[in-house]
Amino acid sequence: MLKIRFKRVGRKKYPIYRIVVANNKTKRDGKVIEELGFYNPLTKTLQVNLSRTMLRLKDGAQPTEVVKNLFRKSSLF
Repeated sequence: MLKIRFKRVGRKKYPIYRIVVANNKTKRDGKVIEELGFYNPLTKTLQVNLSRTMLRLKDGAQPTEVVKNLFRKSSLF
């Protein structure tokens, strides 16, 4: 099953998360299928490729709870 979830990048105590599509069996920072955007929790910056995200959701990818809540707060979902 495909999941839309976070992949942590950035340095120590300065997290930046990429929003990615990955198989639910892979590790958090492991191999991904596609990158859809990023989220910086320190500056609350969110950038998402909406067309690719909607296409992946229509194909059956399930967002995690954290990603779903982030999309709701930013009125994307």
